[in-house]
Amino acid sequence: MIAVIALAIGVAAGIFLEPTVPLGLQPYLPIAVVAALDAVFGGVRAKLDGIFDDKQFVVSFVSNVLVAALIVYLGDQLGVGGQLSTGVVVVLGVRIFSNAAAIRRHLFRA
Repeated sequence: MIAVIALAIGVAAGIFLEPTVPLGLQPYLPIAVVAALDAVFGGVRAKLDGIFDDKQFVVSFVSNVLVAALIVYLGDQLGVGGQLSTGVVVVLGVRIFSNAAAIRRHLFRA
């Protein structure tokens, strides 16, 4: 229940405050969102499997976002940012769909 209230407050704050992302960080925002989604889907899967650990979830969430952003940043410095961004999105996308399939199998027994 607390998570739902926090989500509602966060969405309302985002809508009313209209925060802006600095220009230098804009290329990393989509990658950070995909990395965060990977951690969230992994957390939901772990909860359904009965092995969820809140400390592990927080560490996974933060480290996924930081590592994905670091990989894209290094790619930008090497001049291959687009390719590494695509690679990060593909890898995290595969993990998201894998977790989504496990969640679906758990919920629908299919």
